[in-house]
Amino acid sequence: MSADRPISRRTLLGGLALAATATRARAQGFAGLGSDAAGFAPVTPGRQLVFPADFGAHPEFRIEWWYLTANLRDAQGARYGVQWTLFRQALAPPPQRDGWASQQIWMGHAAVTGADDHRFAETFARGGIAQAGVTAMPFHAWIDRWEMKAYEPFDVSNLAPIEVTARGNDFAYTLRLDAARAVVPQGDRGYSRKSDRGQASYYYSQPCFTAAGDLTLAGRPVRVTGPAWMDREWSSQPLAADQTGWDWFSLHLDSGEKVMLFRLRQRDGADTFAGNWIARDGRSIQLAPSAIAMAPTGFTGIGPRKLPTRWRLDIAGHGLAIDCTPLNPHSWMATRFPYWEGPIACHGSHAGVGYLEMTGY
Repeated sequence: MSADRPISRRTLLGGLALAATATRARAQGFAGLGSDAAGFAPVTPGRQLVFPADFGAHPEFRIEWWYLTANLRDAQGARYGVQWTLFRQALAPPPQRDGWASQQIWMGHAAVTGADDHRFAETFARGGIAQAGVTAMPFHAWIDRWEMKAYEPFDVSNLAPIEVTARGNDFAYTLRLDAARAVVPQGDRGYSRKSDRGQASYYYSQPCFTAAGDLTLAGRPVRVTGPAWMDREWSSQPLAADQTGWDWFSLHLDSGEKVMLFRLRQRDGADTFAGNWIARDGRSIQLAPSAIAMAPTGFTGIGPRKLPTRWRLDIAGHGLAIDCTPLNPHSWMATRFPYWEGPIACHGSHAGVGYLEMTGY
């Protein structure tokens, strides 16, 4: 493992600001997602997603992210996973302040996972001084020298093509992402309910990216290709105070369908489930919570934690009954706010690949 954490005035100030929220946030992820959100913009049903505007940042909300995962293979068939994530957190509600007075904190995570190693890097930036940010058109997301940016001819409906780059102490990658289908709203036309008590986010995905490019691992170049998935989500309070974290799956099935599933864990066991079945023709079908069954079947010890890294997934009505196994069960992101994130393979009624993210353990 590696963690690239450059030391600078920007990093120090960002780290100190984040540390102030660390006790509660470690249970629920970056930004204390279950705490009070007074003064921030609310998430309400009925808002229509607007592109390209919703490619960009929403500073009136407390938290958002641009989240890419890719399941890749080299010419010899060896499997890899790549992650690129940019998070924005507002430390205080609007009005927005300029320069070093900005209340926006940015955090970037990048990782490359193989069967025998998991390499990751983390960096922070303070908003207001151009070291991190997102513009909607032309689409460009960056933190330091890590970038996700559009290339011409850019298709607004597909969010493609784009190029993504990142670098850590012992890895780097450059991937080009293309897509032949439009982005997919999650939940109710982009309104994603997270609890029965009003918590929600705005959420859409591009599950149909195809990636091609190069990894550099300890100085060794590796040419790779494969499917990729991008999630865009923003909110001011996406978790309730009694929710401890989530288990999230994105699946690329060999039969051509795409599937998103998540479980938000609740202390009393009354977990919240949601999901989306994306047919081969691109049609999006929201899944009823009662149709989703997710059960751990195997665990991995990582330090003091016992993490469910093998899963059984069943979706009534779609004939899905699969077992999911990790490429590397030790895909632990030992970042300031730690979590598990790694590529998986699926076997059973359907075969395929995907990604699993688990927070709050």
